[in-house]
Amino acid sequence: MSYKAAIIGTGGIAGMGILGMHDEEKIGHEKIRASHAGGYEQTDEVELVGVADIDEEKLQRFGKAWEIPEERRYIGHNAMLEEEDLDVVSVCTPSYLHHDHVIDVARSSANPDVIWCEKPIASQVNNAEEMVAVCDETDTELLVNHSFRFTDKLQRLKHLINEKDIIGDIHSVSMQFRMELLRNSTHLLDTLVYLFDAHANQIAGFINGENGAIDGIDVDTSVADSGGGGFVVMDDGTFVTVDCTIPRDISSMTLSFIGTEGKVYLNNDDGEWRYWSLENGDHVERPLSGIEGAWTWDCDYKNSFANAADHVEALLRGQAVNHSTGREAIRSLEIIIGFYISHYTNGMVSLPLDPPLKDVRVNSW
Repeated sequence: MSYKAAIIGTGGIAGMGILGMHDEEKIGHEKIRASHAGGYEQTDEVELVGVADIDEEKLQRFGKAWEIPEERRYIGHNAMLEEEDLDVVSVCTPSYLHHDHVIDVARSSANPDVIWCEKPIASQVNNAEEMVAVCDETDTELLVNHSFRFTDKLQRLKHLINEKDIIGDIHSVSMQFRMELLRNSTHLLDTLVYLFDAHANQIAGFINGENGAIDGIDVDTSVADSGGGGFVVMDDGTFVTVDCTIPRDISSMTLSFIGTEGKVYLNNDDGEWRYWSLENGDHVERPLSGIEGAWTWDCDYKNSFANAADHVEALLRGQAVNHSTGREAIRSLEIIIGFYISHYTNGMVSLPLDPPLKDVRVNSW
């Protein structure tokens, strides 16, 4: 059986490359496989049949690169949704547009079974909650592309922590990644959500007001997203420190988890993943069972798009449970919004957010 896919938005993550992640001379000119379109291309049964964008020049360039027929390159997503009968739609537009585009897709006559939405899910919590509610009403699976979830090594680590209990009850977590909070560090916070069952309870945050990407992106929309961080107290008492203030060119993504039975250290820049088991009061280094070799861009992150597209295919066949739901994406978004609220009110913030605070909006590209 063949499933039909379409994409809204023709930017980097859709299939044309991202500044700081791909060869600069190829960005916007050649198709990039570490993308939504590239993921579909690597599936057995999903075919990319349509694309929509409001920028006709970018639309035609994307359509030509990915060999989409001219008559299926649509100026504006509504024109495509009215014309096409689709099984899955990727939403690859800026995050402040995700809300409108996901709801338009879910309620459209195109009637897809799956929406594969880029991270972060939205720019404000109430919008994200409405997206989830509408997808529930229309029986549409909302899959959020927090791509670390689709790397084989992180999936194995989740199994070791949750099923094999290799570090016991978590007491302390330290996390570090590049700014900006919504654009990049949403991956970091979602990793926290993904690996542990506990929910964020209390937050104190700091926002540095710096954006290392805006100069390299041609935008005419105000962007509030910046570096920041703080601490999070989980509902089981786990204390989490988060530092996402570092510019991309000197950044290092590191995570450290300390529990009653051991500790784990991850560094996703040099690929070093280490584990120590607590034995008779001493930490003894052991291999991470089933995790071999360094975590690398080429072998892990790039493959996450193909893995995610395979998951889309499995959802369409009814052979999988959603691996990255909108509800879980709201959990990481709330932490980030909580950092902003805490910084600008000089106070602690409780989660889940009270209804008026769900309206707080942080624009990101």
